[in-house]
Amino acid sequence: MSAAPLEVHRAFYDAVEGGDVDLMASLWIDDPGISCVHPGALPLRGRSSVLRSWTVLMANVGYIQFFLTDVEVAYFPRGDDEPSTVAISCTENILSGEGLASDGHFSGGSAVCTSILVRDDGGWKFWSRHASPIAELYTPDPEDD
Repeated sequence: MSAAPLEVHRAFYDAVEGGDVDLMASLWIDDPGISCVHPGALPLRGRSSVLRSWTVLMANVGYIQFFLTDVEVAYFPRGDDEPSTVAISCTENILSGEGLASDGHFSGGSAVCTSILVRDDGGWKFWSRHASPIAELYTPDPEDD
């Protein structure tokens, strides 16, 4: 039996955290219509562009870890015993060691992400992924005046 959609979704984050280019490539459907939107970036279309972007990202991040919250799964069509599409949304709480060697501090941030997976030969593969940063708005404390 093939991996369930949430297992494939988790494998995606394992690939990024471990810098595993081969695992990342195995998770995306082989179709020219796939797409990916990284936080704050323009959409990428096509398998080679999407996989190249992940390869570059993984090669340039020394340490990264994702803590997923608010995970929701929707199967389409609903009520069908054999859905062919699933949408998984979550909040990515990201801990990064970017710049760790120079200043010894971790940085972090959050993004809201929606991933669309499709059934492929009995398994699940990524079709599309869109992540948007969550802006942390500063609200001044009235007592600071």
